Amino acid sequence: MKRARHLDDLLRNWEFDPSSLNVRLIKGKDDRDVIQMRVDMGVLQLETTGRPDGELIEASETYLQHLQMTRLENADAELTEKDCNEIDREFMQFYHRRICWLRLQFYHRAVMDADHTLRLMDLCEEMSDDPEWISSHEQYRPFVLFHRTQAEALGELEENTPEEAIQAINRGLDTLREFFVKHEAEEHFDEDELIVRLVDLRESLRNEYSVGQTLRERLDAAVQEEQYELAARLRDELTRRETH
Repeated sequence: MKRARHLDDLLRNWEFDPSSLNVRLIKGKDDRDVIQMRVDMGVLQLETTGRPDGELIEASETYLQHLQMTRLENADAELTEKDCNEIDREFMQFYHRRICWLRLQFYHRAVMDADHTLRLMDLCEEMSDDPEWISSHEQYRPFVLFHRTQAEALGELEENTPEEAIQAINRGLDTLREFFVKHEAEEHFDEDELIVRLVDLRESLRNEYSVGQTLRERLDAAVQEEQYELAARLRDELTRRETH
């Protein structure tokens, strides 16, 4: 008798909900953790480490790692069409896992996967001579930075203090502003939807936890107002906190 290969029971017992991200963390056959995402026509299963599809690329855990090794061997190496296709696959896989980590509230894992995507974007820009192809990925950098900032802030809130969460948002906003400046779009920064959502999150944390200016914000304000003695004291206090 042939072994059934269908997913009927799995899909029947896990109804798809189009209004929510349907994600769960379960054990695989060998007791390893795997993520499952219910989509409208089936289920995606993702590994929690390495590439989400579990593939090795010439002994490298990810295509990013493979390209980094390639550059070590040949600093002038350029991307081939095959490289570009594999990079696109890896971008999509890490996107799916990143949103799963956010839904599961594994915030540090979401930060790690966002950093992977950002490093891969950087490498694309360095190794490709096709501005249009580079731009097709760079347009999503703010979205990845948004996820990273959101995840880092929520992780700080969970493990440290609301002030650290607010400061994580400020760091993310600074990085996003650099992106807008680089692409000569700074005039659109304040009205961008992702920026507005991060600012709203920051201010909601201030209100909910009664946090005024963070130490870093007070330091930046003192420097801007040329209050150098105050800035020195704030800098010493910031260093003391960071070392402890």
